[in-house]
Amino acid sequence: MDLDTTQFCYGILSGMLPPFLWLWFWLKEDHLHPEPRSRVAWCFFFGMVAVLIALPLQYVASRFFFDDFHRYIVWAFIEEVLKFGAVYVVIFRNNLMDEPIDSMIYMLTAALGFAALENTFFMLGVIKNGDIVSAVITGNLRFMGAILLHVVCSSVIGFLLALAYYHRMATKVIAIIAGIAIAGTLHATFNLAIINGATFNTLRAFGWVWGGVVLLVILFEEVKAIKPKQPKQVANQINSLT
Repeated sequence: MDLDTTQFCYGILSGMLPPFLWLWFWLKEDHLHPEPRSRVAWCFFFGMVAVLIALPLQYVASRFFFDDFHRYIVWAFIEEVLKFGAVYVVIFRNNLMDEPIDSMIYMLTAALGFAALENTFFMLGVIKNGDIVSAVITGNLRFMGAILLHVVCSSVIGFLLALAYYHRMATKVIAIIAGIAIAGTLHATFNLAIINGATFNTLRAFGWVWGGVVLLVILFEEVKAIKPKQPKQVANQINSLT
């Protein structure tokens, strides 16, 4: 069944609108010193581009890992590395950081861009099968779970980078490696719980994600309180990730 114009537009809208709503929500956390909208837009866009890179890499990985357990672990880490790569290309490489909270804002923005295109592809596939009711239900579930999973996982990396903002490059590198390791593990754990198919495991996984969201709100407040121990430490900020 081919998609008509109305179905295609619905697929785009249902895929893109939830991430945009979450982006609006999270950007309010940086209301004191909001980031330029052009940078936010580029991070979101490169997050979407990361999906197009992830798909062929995940296909190649599936040729080497035949069981679901290892395949979903590898796929999760591919996505987390690429989301970080999107922010690195747009922000870190171009020295565009000016306060600790920026790393969390940009990481979750790229994550929402990734989720937006991934969600759109998924929704178009559901609509193509002709089950609109299923599309509505699935869209709500992804709004509550899968999209926020990307945000929570990527924000872990952003939070650790925020903690390392006024520290040396070696500390920042460790923060990146640790962040990707934690984010990939959380992502893979969620995916494996969902694939398992058991209702209890699925509900528990969604509970973990929402618990992560609550924790994320708290971490934002913690990051806002980070100050340099010495004024000259400002020169040693995360912009040195070049």
